[in-house]
Amino acid sequence: MAARAVRALLTQRIVLLAALLVLVLVWMTLLDSGGYLTGAYDSDYLSAALVDAVPMCMLALAELVVIVSGRGGIDLSIGAIVSLAGMVFGFAYGRWGWSLLAAIVLTVLAGAALGAVNGLLVAYVRFPALIATLATYYAYKSLALVITDSKPISDTEVAELYSITRSVEIPVIGHDLPDVPLGVFTFLIPTVIVIWLLTARTTFGRRLFAIGTNDVAAEWSGLDVRKTRFTSYLLAGAIAGLVAVYISAQFASARPDAGTSGNGLALPAITIAVLGGVAITGGIGRVSGVVLATFLITWLNAGILLAFTGNDGTQYQLLALGVVLIFAALLNGVTQRRYGGSR
Repeated sequence: MAARAVRALLTQRIVLLAALLVLVLVWMTLLDSGGYLTGAYDSDYLSAALVDAVPMCMLALAELVVIVSGRGGIDLSIGAIVSLAGMVFGFAYGRWGWSLLAAIVLTVLAGAALGAVNGLLVAYVRFPALIATLATYYAYKSLALVITDSKPISDTEVAELYSITRSVEIPVIGHDLPDVPLGVFTFLIPTVIVIWLLTARTTFGRRLFAIGTNDVAAEWSGLDVRKTRFTSYLLAGAIAGLVAVYISAQFASARPDAGTSGNGLALPAITIAVLGGVAITGGIGRVSGVVLATFLITWLNAGILLAFTGNDGTQYQLLALGVVLIFAALLNGVTQRRYGGSR
């Protein structure tokens, strides 16, 4: 019985993540009841924390698509794409007077174009993904700062978008539950559904996992490896463009450092993806694992903030993120060596 339980925890990433999530919630609740936290770790607090889970989960899904494509696939520039695409949104909606829908479409297309540059370098020029996306990270980051003279775009139109990140009552059953950030329904859930459909129910998804598992065999089978890998980076950029819209609304301004300030958005997104069971070697990954890992990291970070005062909480969040990344990478390695993969 014990052996089967251990095997399930190691081979079924969903089981492990669910167990860790319950552990974190119970542990933080006990600390709260014992008076060790600076605030209430309750359902209202956990629901409000989901406002930060929206962009992180979306970017982790973008990393899933890229990493699954194999050949050391990774996108270190995704935070910088958020910053630069956010500037496009700020200009279009705040300065040029475009409609909201047109500005969102332009921003997503801009993100896709920036991702396409990564795809071109990685898939066709055959640069190592780490080097290519690190180079574009610096390029996109500097462009976002230069085109606005390092100043955010806080025009009235952009500032008023803050309302789309407010918390709302869930229809029908919402009177018995905490309000949930609107972005969960308007940004996160649609993205989760689209990425799940693409990866699990389409020919593109089958090709993506095939080239990630063995791109030589995939090419011999007649698959267009370069086009598929290129498309994965383009898709990741499009998601980053959508995140740029959400973050501009969240901060009521389009900020040139929205995705790169502090430790940026890329490393947490990669951490969540790896923790969610995405194998850094490619060919393995599930949307459900990424979503669960996002909840785990979000609510762990929320608890850490209440456990410490001042800036200490933020620093301990980074420590926890590093520990989680090492744990996830080691677990992925053990799982693949002993059981031949993770699910």
